[in-house]
Amino acid sequence: MRPLDLRSDTVTRPTPEMRAAMASAEVGDDVLERDPTMAILEARVADLLGLEAALWVPSGCMGNLIGLMLHLRRGDRFLAPAQAHVLGSELGTGAWLAGGMPEALAWEGGPGRPTPAQVTKTAGSPGPYYTLRSRLLCLENTHNFAGGTVTPVAEHRALVAAAKAAGLAVHLDGARLWHAAAALGCPLAELTAGVDTVQVCLSKGLGAPMGSMLGGSAAAMVEARRLRKMLGGGVRQGGVVAAAGLVALDYLPRVAEDHAKIQRLADGLRAFGVAAPVPETNILLVPVADAPGALTALEAVGVRVLPVGSAIRFIAHRDLTAGDIEEALRRLEPVALSLRSA
Repeated sequence: MRPLDLRSDTVTRPTPEMRAAMASAEVGDDVLERDPTMAILEARVADLLGLEAALWVPSGCMGNLIGLMLHLRRGDRFLAPAQAHVLGSELGTGAWLAGGMPEALAWEGGPGRPTPAQVTKTAGSPGPYYTLRSRLLCLENTHNFAGGTVTPVAEHRALVAAAKAAGLAVHLDGARLWHAAAALGCPLAELTAGVDTVQVCLSKGLGAPMGSMLGGSAAAMVEARRLRKMLGGGVRQGGVVAAAGLVALDYLPRVAEDHAKIQRLADGLRAFGVAAPVPETNILLVPVADAPGALTALEAVGVRVLPVGSAIRFIAHRDLTAGDIEEALRRLEPVALSLRSA
């Protein structure tokens, strides 16, 4: 039985077009005179995001960390939505290496989203020298552990405005910003308006074998390049992986297809009596009574997923066809009882 892997949209394999582009890429030493293919990718992503410049980094975690390091001094507080990736899934580097004191904001604006009023209240006003200083707001769009939820353009702008009024810089974890833009039908630049830095991931949804991009001002990216080197992220002939990233960007017009795949899966599960919510993008979180038992049952029928707290997570991606989703539903129907929430 062929496994159907819905654990993440990072499990995709490079396409033949990517492999060909990697094999024929023009390359140079990116630590010295810059790699020409890397430079093309950075310019293309900066243009898509509506920002002055961008920098390739090996991973989204490094991109977020560099973003925090650019904005924080040791002991500064940064705010982020509860269960944000920078809070719980990056091994504490925001505190350990960026020196920040994290503050989680409850989802008062909807799943995965704080409100501008929360930002204003939590940031507070500057106090005496011995008080904690709030320096940064980290947003996440889409919010992974809220179920791939989207922050709409107007809410994004309001949150950024509240942060700026409170004297905070703004970093956006946009690992799946592609999916937010596809769900809203808007340009990517609409969702980066006003931010100081943003991280977007080429291996989540788009299919590149590795790499994320950090975007911001030209001056910020000069310093980010130095920080990347300090963290061990200097690359030599980076054009080999940048070439795959350029091909991955060609998938942007098709991202909505993955939303449709997970929507079909959710519809099918509800028909089996499973409490599957309506997904906003390509992520579906299904609350279950027994997550370990559900994982075992699904593995037995060749459907691979991951646990997220008391739920299990399905993610659709470019390597899964519409036919694969129908096959997944056929396999899931006999074990649907294991996916019940009570």
